[in-house]
Amino acid sequence: MSLDTLWGNKVDIAIERIRMFEPPDGYYLAFSGGKDSQCIYHLAVAAGVKFDAHFSVTTVDPPELLRFIKENYPDVAWERPEKSMFRLIVQNGMPTRLHRFCCRALKENGGDGRLVLTGVRWAESVARSRRTMTSQCDKGGGKAYLHPIIDWSDADVWAYHNVLGVPHCVLYDEGWRRVGCVMCPMKNKERLLDAERWPRIAHMYRQAAERFYERRTATGRTEPWHSGQEVYDWWLSDTTADADDGQLSLFEG
Repeated sequence: MSLDTLWGNKVDIAIERIRMFEPPDGYYLAFSGGKDSQCIYHLAVAAGVKFDAHFSVTTVDPPELLRFIKENYPDVAWERPEKSMFRLIVQNGMPTRLHRFCCRALKENGGDGRLVLTGVRWAESVARSRRTMTSQCDKGGGKAYLHPIIDWSDADVWAYHNVLGVPHCVLYDEGWRRVGCVMCPMKNKERLLDAERWPRIAHMYRQAAERFYERRTATGRTEPWHSGQEVYDWWLSDTTADADDGQLSLFEG
């Protein structure tokens, strides 16, 4: 698809979608600092709608991403969590594909009672390919979502970036496909690369695994691991990629 087609078709359609659903109180724009949320931010500006942008701090965000947002999007509000990722791990165990308490606690807790504008796209994953352009939050709170670029490809997103001439997080240039949470369980083997790039954050994950193990064994529970290090090593292994090995149930309660 040519750039002219993108500009004259998908961009105009996305802008029209944003204008069509504009709520009286304006949009709650979910801003992650990634390429997709950048598109949404600039499309909202182009649409001339009212919005306030929010970045949910996860406490395991890449330092490069934090600097990028501070330098390029100073108007974005930073929403800080009640508990860090590491405190959540001590309580809940290590996050995995099926045991993703972290997203609910750190990234999906804003915008209650608002229409949330996001950069969710079908091309991102199989799960997201089943979403509709508009939806209601199934967890209450009166929150609804609008995904105006849901039908955009990666090429569409980067073409729009090129048209605007806006900077993007340097991690993309270094080969990172995701610039979100460091060592996110959705990354699979890429978590090892994250651990090498950000050893301090990896160390904090390991410490949290140790505190989780200590808390569990202090209650007299029988565990399949013999140390916090084993918990951490299990988490980084391919076992959690399948996420149905029977050990996830051990994280409940």
